[in-house]
Amino acid sequence: MNRDSLLRSLNQQLLRLCQSFLVICLLFVLPALAQADGAVWKEGVERIEMAKEVEFWLEQSGPKSLEEVRQLPESAWQRNGSQSINLGYGDDVYWFRFQMTNGTPAFQSLYLEIAYPVLDHIELYMLQQGRLLEFHELGDSKPFDQRLIHHRNFLVPLTLTPGYPRTVYLRVDTTSSMQVPLVLWDRDAFFEAEQARSLFEGLYYGIVLVMILYNLFVYRAVGERSFLYYVGYIAAMPLFLASLHGVSYQYLWQDATWWNDRAIVVFLNLTLFFGVAFSLRFLTVHRSNHPILNRVMAALMLISGSFAAASVLVPYKYMILPTILLAALVCSILLLLGVVRWLKQDPAAKYYAVAWFFMLSGGIVLAFNKFTLLPRNFLTENATQVGSAIGVILLSVALADRLNQEKKRAFEAQQKLLAEERKARIAQAKSLQVQQEANTLLEQRVQERTQDLESLNERLQELSSTDALTGLKNRGYFDRIFKSMVVKAFRFGQPLSLLILDIDHFKKFNDTYGHLVGDDCLQMVAGCIGEYVTRTQDLAARYGGEEFVVLLPETPEEGAIRVAEKIRKKIEETGFRVSDEILHLTVSVGICAGCPERADATKSMFAKADEALYEAKGAGRNRVISRSDIQPVASDNPV
Repeated sequence: MNRDSLLRSLNQQLLRLCQSFLVICLLFVLPALAQADGAVWKEGVERIEMAKEVEFWLEQSGPKSLEEVRQLPESAWQRNGSQSINLGYGDDVYWFRFQMTNGTPAFQSLYLEIAYPVLDHIELYMLQQGRLLEFHELGDSKPFDQRLIHHRNFLVPLTLTPGYPRTVYLRVDTTSSMQVPLVLWDRDAFFEAEQARSLFEGLYYGIVLVMILYNLFVYRAVGERSFLYYVGYIAAMPLFLASLHGVSYQYLWQDATWWNDRAIVVFLNLTLFFGVAFSLRFLTVHRSNHPILNRVMAALMLISGSFAAASVLVPYKYMILPTILLAALVCSILLLLGVVRWLKQDPAAKYYAVAWFFMLSGGIVLAFNKFTLLPRNFLTENATQVGSAIGVILLSVALADRLNQEKKRAFEAQQKLLAEERKARIAQAKSLQVQQEANTLLEQRVQERTQDLESLNERLQELSSTDALTGLKNRGYFDRIFKSMVVKAFRFGQPLSLLILDIDHFKKFNDTYGHLVGDDCLQMVAGCIGEYVTRTQDLAARYGGEEFVVLLPETPEEGAIRVAEKIRKKIEETGFRVSDEILHLTVSVGICAGCPERADATKSMFAKADEALYEAKGAGRNRVISRSDIQPVASDNPV
């Protein structure tokens, strides 16, 4: 072989070697390049946020199949590139795609989490080497038990083969905010993270449940309606958040897809309704002190209540945006209300304003997140829960502080009344002593004491018409006024109502606790009667012992029954402290109401009322029974 032939042979061998090397490069380098496109799962990785790897396409001209979407040009796809996928509210349907590759030598069992539980309909296609491996239909429009894994978020289990990229297509159609948070999880790491999330959720709902039970017990004890409104508020708020985060769908109504679609808007509007009602009562915002704010708040209550009712029938997509705008308006006005009352030196307003600041901050963060003004992360998703938990605790502290202040004022007022009563008793004893001295010296000092005796007689006349123990009018005064009222009612054809009240088992009460405690009991009953006998022409008097009478001129039977029921319920609900024991007393009430047929009908009216009283006692006590003297006539001034 000559030299030229040898060189030619060497060149051919070198060319074959280069071709072989090129083939090897194509076999090993190109898959590596393909793996570099998309997310690569490596050793030691626990989770991968897929948002930056996702491309999306807005579906146009009706629904498209997977094959049609795969044939789209690359220019049709838009890369997300941000830390979250949040396209806001709208009626559009989006396709998403991303690629993931197992960069380890072993098979990897992973979870793909779509961490937004209120997406209505999701179609998930998983392809490998152009072949469809898996297809799943997800979304909260499907019953919960049809999910691949029973979890509040959408979880898809998958196994990645080493060296083979896998492409995922998602078609998302929803009336909620178009948020598609995608996380690829190691299964053990997912369950560890889920423990922390569950602990956070349990802590929040535990705090709320404790506050609900606490305020319910306080409401039962004191009967203050602001506690009831507050319970409604702190019950609706966590139900709204549980619906938003998928917790309620997982644990409360797994098969109620229709209700699950509306629960978010219903509970959000109920939260606003009870929040406004509680604020009006807690901050004592009336037409007398804040006429404009009172009317505005009443209008917001009406709107939120109407929205809550309408949300049961109207689809979610039509109600969510007006509800969010209403929520922002209500939260802002309530914060303004708290500041205004704070400036008015309302001691409860400082707690209220700070609490509402935290709740409003959480709500604003959540709203900005839904409108894509803030990214979706753990802080923005849970800001409402953190803010509402802090607000709930602060408002409960404020309610307790207000209750303590009211108890303190009531105690001080009671002490003052007792001191005044003691003074009155001393004055009465002194006046009787003066009367006795005046009688013994009357003959000797008639001319000298005439002016003093006239003044003293006027004072005694007032004392003689008042029951010293209860402060009500006495029997003598009642007899005189009763006769004149009967004559007037007969003359002008007006209705007149007579109420006779008797304390149930008072003799046993006196024997058990003593006459001094019994006197205090009579005073308490007299005070309860005085709260509802408020017109200038009405009369309340102590008739004798534990018996009281009430005259209600120009009042028909139905009005008298209402007044009697109010007095009876007030006495029944009013706790009476004896040492360390709280007792509750009851009264029986007999009523005679109507237009007198004669000018001297006092005895017949009293007899009928007394018969009704004994009938009430015979029927079990603690009740009101009426017997009309004649057929009642209509009144222009019902009580």
